[in-house]
Amino acid sequence: MARALFVCLHNAGRSQMSQALFERAAAGRHEARSAGTTPGERVHPEVVEAMAELGIDLADRVPRELSREDAEWADVVVTMGCGDECPYIPGKRYVDWDLPDPKGRPIEEVRATRDEIERRVGELAEELA
Repeated sequence: MARALFVCLHNAGRSQMSQALFERAAAGRHEARSAGTTPGERVHPEVVEAMAELGIDLADRVPRELSREDAEWADVVVTMGCGDECPYIPGKRYVDWDLPDPKGRPIEEVRATRDEIERRVGELAEELA
């Protein structure tokens, strides 16, 4: 079983979608967490809406701050826009996904980001199998 950590700035959009979609794609074969370098107060409403369209409820998720322990826990750390604020742990695999921040974007753009994340986490789950 592999462990994936998804990190973005506020843990309110991309990383939350990534965690949820990875958990669904992995179907219990792998574990996932998400965190942010400067967590927001809540998951962005447009992200909640886009994920609800897939039957995934993020409305009650609370953004959380990235810790060194999270990075140490993970086998692979997927970063999305956190740059130098993400802790570097030697020996860990890091992957950077250049994805637009969905905050305040029209729902069509959030769906496009969601769908791209779904494609990438599917590939990652298969690769880790």
